[in-house]
Amino acid sequence: MNLKSGSVNQFEQFSQFKDLQEFNAHLEMWLAVYKIKFSKGELVGLKRLIRFAAKVPGVSNAKIGTVLKAIHAEYSGNGISRSTFKRMIAKAISLGIFTVHETERKNGSQSSNLYVFNRFPQSGPPKKEKMDHPKTINLSKTNNHQKITKRNETELDYRFTSDRVPRAFTELVQYFFPEAKQIEEFWKMTAIAAYKHNCEQNVNVVQDLAIQAFQQLIRKMKTSSIARPIAYFYGIVTKKFEEQYYEELYEMGFSAYEKDVFAEFFYKK
Repeated sequence: MNLKSGSVNQFEQFSQFKDLQEFNAHLEMWLAVYKIKFSKGELVGLKRLIRFAAKVPGVSNAKIGTVLKAIHAEYSGNGISRSTFKRMIAKAISLGIFTVHETERKNGSQSSNLYVFNRFPQSGPPKKEKMDHPKTINLSKTNNHQKITKRNETELDYRFTSDRVPRAFTELVQYFFPEAKQIEEFWKMTAIAAYKHNCEQNVNVVQDLAIQAFQQLIRKMKTSSIARPIAYFYGIVTKKFEEQYYEELYEMGFSAYEKDVFAEFFYKK
């Protein structure tokens, strides 16, 4: 039997997320991996639907016409077509990003769909990648206490990640590298790159660039085999800090020659 249409608040039980922050973290994961599957117009439609799923995290019953009207207004009349939006829905369903339920009015006629966004699967690390998991310890009946302690030290999951690592970064990385030691190693590479580019004090910028770099790493891992993801990540995040550095010089009004002089001095010190 189809669901009865009504206010989105009545569908709170369909939400798979404890709050909006968790919903956004999972969306970052989905988009990091599957953004390239959508055309520009389809991506506009998906992102607008996501915004309609904020009141009840991960749940929306917005009508297609309502979503298209909002896009049309935001882009000053240059919206997307209904067929483009429906293609986006079909792709998102096939990828598992959300599930669609039909709703009906009291008289039995069909009403708007209910879009229920799914959690990003924890079993979703790229299959081609060779993960550098710490070696596990085989427990025996002797010296159990010593070996269990050893095992706990090497296999603590993301919940035991150091407080030095921002929560948003931990929530992103743990779906691909679930152990605390791995997450901390990625952040260590970020901290090194930030220090090298004199940016370690700008916490928000460091976090944003780290998340962007990790998303780029995952996209690469979906298409190629990377033997050392930590090293590859360091290369990406270093480049992003370099771009940030030159962008700041540009905003300060330095000439191209002055930028080169500053860069030469900066990297030699």
